[in-house]
Amino acid sequence: MTEPEEAHGAAGPSSAGSVVLDIGSATGALVLFAPADLDGAEIEISVAADLVARRTHSRVRKRGCAGSAAPPGRADTGPATDLRSGSVSYAAVYPGLTAGTYTIWRDPHTPAGTVEIGGGQVTTWHWPTAGALIGSPVCDLSLLCAAQKP
Repeated sequence: MTEPEEAHGAAGPSSAGSVVLDIGSATGALVLFAPADLDGAEIEISVAADLVARRTHSRVRKRGCAGSAAPPGRADTGPATDLRSGSVSYAAVYPGLTAGTYTIWRDPHTPAGTVEIGGGQVTTWHWPTAGALIGSPVCDLSLLCAAQKP
């Protein structure tokens, strides 16, 4: 993770529908929800099986929500995800990832956790809070991603 605004200057909040996700049979996407204090930080990810793999990053941005109800049988998608109309979350989006396991990096040397990206779906991951175990639970946001429009 790099400090806010370090590499590319300040980025404002994104508007609804401003992110395009490139997903297909062998490609998925990741929405990484983060606390507000990481707004502007660039969070790096890499293929988990390769310790020297090239890393990619995405900037945490404030994202507004047009609103959506949870799908039947799913009352909640996680503590940091609020999909009510007018709600705000902070998230980094990785739009076109080859299916597989990825390491999410807290800093250049410390992993924050891992996430499994499936082809043809959007996966969410929540940045660990203070005292949380590394490897926070992952939930599938594929039913909600179109409604949230990060």
